[in-house]
Amino acid sequence: MRLLLALFLIAHASAAELSVTAHPTIQAALDANPNRMIFVPAGDYPITAKIRIRGERSGLFGPGRIIQQSADQPIIEIDNATAAEIRDLTLTRPEGTMETRNEGILAIKCRDLVIENVRVIDNHSKSGSILVTDSQGTRISRCLVRNYMCVAVDDRTQGTVSGYAFRCSDGTGIMVRYCTGTLIEGNHIVENVFSASKEVRDRYKLGDFVKKNPEKGPHLSQQAWDAGYTDNWRQGSAIQVTAPETSDFTRLLGNHIENAAQGIDLHCDHVIVANNIVNHAHIGMKAMHGSRNVLITGNQFSRNDLWAIGLMPGAAAHPAADGKPENSDGGSIIANNIISDFGHGDAHWMWGPERSPFKFDAGQDDDDPPLDSVLIQGNLVHNSGPPRYIYDVIIATEASGPRNLHFSNNVFPPGTRGVCNQEMKP
Repeated sequence: MRLLLALFLIAHASAAELSVTAHPTIQAALDANPNRMIFVPAGDYPITAKIRIRGERSGLFGPGRIIQQSADQPIIEIDNATAAEIRDLTLTRPEGTMETRNEGILAIKCRDLVIENVRVIDNHSKSGSILVTDSQGTRISRCLVRNYMCVAVDDRTQGTVSGYAFRCSDGTGIMVRYCTGTLIEGNHIVENVFSASKEVRDRYKLGDFVKKNPEKGPHLSQQAWDAGYTDNWRQGSAIQVTAPETSDFTRLLGNHIENAAQGIDLHCDHVIVANNIVNHAHIGMKAMHGSRNVLITGNQFSRNDLWAIGLMPGAAAHPAADGKPENSDGGSIIANNIISDFGHGDAHWMWGPERSPFKFDAGQDDDDPPLDSVLIQGNLVHNSGPPRYIYDVIIATEASGPRNLHFSNNVFPPGTRGVCNQEMKP
């Protein structure tokens, strides 16, 4: 009996040590218990420096709310950790520090990281609210990212391609780069502050040029150059997986996205995009810059206004040269997706009817290998009223345009000019 009581007291004392309440700060609890999970009870925990997580099987869990009071710091940084976990917490910033250059969660060089049921709220940053980089086997599940965008400057004055910089709203909910084997599932990413309204544009002077080179680049129209304004002032993505030629084997499953500039933005290979909902976005999803073997299936794209699904090469695509293999786009499948009420989103006033649910484009640079070998089958475009698009499908007509696009068993109600701007081959 005494032995059982002693074991109970030892276990109880050990559990108490693994709660932040036994230490002056959350960081002190982590430092005193390396390679252990620390419980964060309900309540508010203000901090002024980032919480650092290292080691193996370290982490935080519990219903507590961590409030970062410094705009100059991330909330949590996980560096060189193995099997670290962050669960169930709320991470946020108070009024006055919501605008930041930093992340809610920043994970660097991790393996088998788990971020689950975490809420990152009001982290308004050009960076990702959740950013994972140079990592393997990460799982980001059932998280809420709310209000992640900020006012920023998109500087395109370097080189000769564009030649201007402009004010924009920017930010990414979940960003993954230089990573392999990533699972992003069941997350809810929503933006409530920076909508696509004229009022937001005018309040923050979004789209206005702040700098111009002596000469216009080829990627900008003469009309926009003369006006000193671009309608491309909503930047960023709800979910972005980037770093072409490095990021590989990614699954994006069952995520819910609201009011994004771009819902899902991919620059990577061997990707499954399945059973997601993207509602009210300029672009439902796109894959470019050398994205190969992308499976896009069973998704709902509702009230998108620029295009719902787009595949195209980008500046990072390139032919084989100097011993470096080709980085090209294609070998992909687009199947069994529903695109509903296209052109009926909040940004219709910005883009107008000269758009399409599907876009297959040419490259950005002359040496970009063309998009090649895409199967498009079993997709449905559905309108509750007259169509607000010219074609269901636009295929670039340049010599470097897409090759080997195969269409079958799709339901495409004609747009104002028809189904496609050229023949769709089976």
